[in-house]
Amino acid sequence: MSEERLGFVGVVIEDRQSVPKVNEILSSFAAMIDGRMGVPSPSRGQAVICLIVRSTNDQVGAMTGKLGNLPGVQVKSALVQSRSNPI
Repeated sequence: MSEERLGFVGVVIEDRQSVPKVNEILSSFAAMIDGRMGVPSPSRGQAVICLIVRSTNDQVGAMTGKLGNLPGVQVKSALVQSRSNPI
């Protein structure tokens, strides 16, 4: 079993038609999302979603893989090593 880790995920959406599917995927992984901030930029045709996640590498990889396969969606993530004293 993998260790639970703290991290963040950045999602850049450049195809608005992918937004409903992005929200559907995020809802299905809601249990691992501690925080979410969305910043739309309609004049540029983009939106950015920043997530704070607490989960295993495998679970974050499953979510980012599904998001990254959507047209016009780019995803980056980073997880930190946990310490003996959780935040």
